[in-house]
Amino acid sequence: MSRKLVGRVRFIGTGPGDPGLLTKRALDAIAESDHIYYDRSLPSALHEFCTRLAGEGTLKLIENSPSDQARLMAEAAADGQNVCRLFVGDVYPNRLAKAEIKAASETDARFEVIPGMSHAQAVSVYAGMPPESTRTVIDIDDIASLEPMALADAVKRGSLTVTADVSDLSSLRDILLAGGVMGETAVAVTGDATGETQYTTTSSVDTFVEAALGYAGQVVLTIGPGVEVRAELGWWESRPLYGWKVLIPRTKEQAGVMADKLRAYGAIPCEVPTIAVEPPRTPAQMERAIKGLVDGRYAWIVFTSQNAVKAIWEKFQEHGLDARAFGGIKIAAIGESTAEAVRSFGVEPELVPTGQQSSQGLLEVFPPHDSVLDLVGRVLLPRADIATETLVAGLTERGWEVDDVTAYRTVRASPPPAEIRDAIKSGGFDAVLFTSSSTVRNLVGIAGKPHQRTVIACIGPATVETANEFGLRVDTKPDTPNITALIESLADYADELKKRLAEGPIKTRRGQKIQGPTALRFR
Repeated sequence: MSRKLVGRVRFIGTGPGDPGLLTKRALDAIAESDHIYYDRSLPSALHEFCTRLAGEGTLKLIENSPSDQARLMAEAAADGQNVCRLFVGDVYPNRLAKAEIKAASETDARFEVIPGMSHAQAVSVYAGMPPESTRTVIDIDDIASLEPMALADAVKRGSLTVTADVSDLSSLRDILLAGGVMGETAVAVTGDATGETQYTTTSSVDTFVEAALGYAGQVVLTIGPGVEVRAELGWWESRPLYGWKVLIPRTKEQAGVMADKLRAYGAIPCEVPTIAVEPPRTPAQMERAIKGLVDGRYAWIVFTSQNAVKAIWEKFQEHGLDARAFGGIKIAAIGESTAEAVRSFGVEPELVPTGQQSSQGLLEVFPPHDSVLDLVGRVLLPRADIATETLVAGLTERGWEVDDVTAYRTVRASPPPAEIRDAIKSGGFDAVLFTSSSTVRNLVGIAGKPHQRTVIACIGPATVETANEFGLRVDTKPDTPNITALIESLADYADELKKRLAEGPIKTRRGQKIQGPTALRFR
């Protein structure tokens, strides 16, 4: 007789908002969940991350009482399903968590509690305010329950960290002053802890309520020692692109990689697909090319993009082939990003230019055909339908016969929503990254030209030339044309702007002098 499977209910602390703070145990639990329950306090970044990890339709917003919710989760576990309940920050400081866990313990459900980083821990690390010898941490559930003398004593003994709703700040100030805390005692207020818009203001007990104007929801107050070292130890808000809204006009698959790299520098990426990749109109060329690869018709295959690699691999799969079909064929890649796409299929390219990663750079290192040593003198060049003729001409000059095959087509994507188009034209984006000439042409075609105060970064000379043709001022480009170098060049440019801002007001093109964070969006 088979035994019925029994699932588990897992109560998970997600940390304050940065998905990177989820523990390995939490990640595993979320990935294998059938149902994930959350409440309205869950930050959007965590919601999106968990949706990608567990799948669409898995996350469910809670509308039940703690006891009813625990019963529903227990019943699902009894049916063999795995259930997660997410709590922002750590688990146990949350009153709802305690109630739901207690209710679950009274059922026959198997349950686990997986801790997460608290808001207080995160702010001390991310905002750069480590606790002194003694730190008291308070999560305010009921402002009326606080004892003024107890709070004052905590400040006298070391640091006090308070997590509170902004609506309670005025009352908290009055309680601190009533307990005898000096009005000039340093206070730092941090909102959206570990999020894309985390922001910390430094003030005092007398003035922190006014300093927190504009904050919403839950904030963390650091009171007393530790505040003074924030300028030296705070790193999250000091990243070069922190708070910059950066537009990524690429295909959706490629934009995701860029978005992750930009987030590491503190940027807020916005993906606007301007190009859609489609199969060639007639498959005959590609069919002959695949047959030629199998039959040993080619000495080399030259990849000029990740899309070309993907197109060939998809054809391999259609015909039941794998990486062994490349046996005896040398592979050249135009740059490192394309080479990585080749390596992802278990094949190492023989030739990748170390200098300029472009058609011209590849031609400079591509060997000429030797009729004695090279028994096969043909090269397969799978590429987009709009590619230039530079590479074909250069390979032909070197004595090779080239099969120039359309592996995929790039077509203009649909226009983005009206609010995105308006932001592009009005300066709502701090920067835009162009990775090819087609992204320039297509973005302008579907959304209009970026505002003159938007920083323009282009991946290489050809893209710069196209941008200039459209009247765009290019602010920065990398020495090496690849995605990582492009983002690093934008980060370096942002650092330079901050240095100029520190030296004094920046003058705009119209002669207007401006200063403060807004100045970073002008040259």
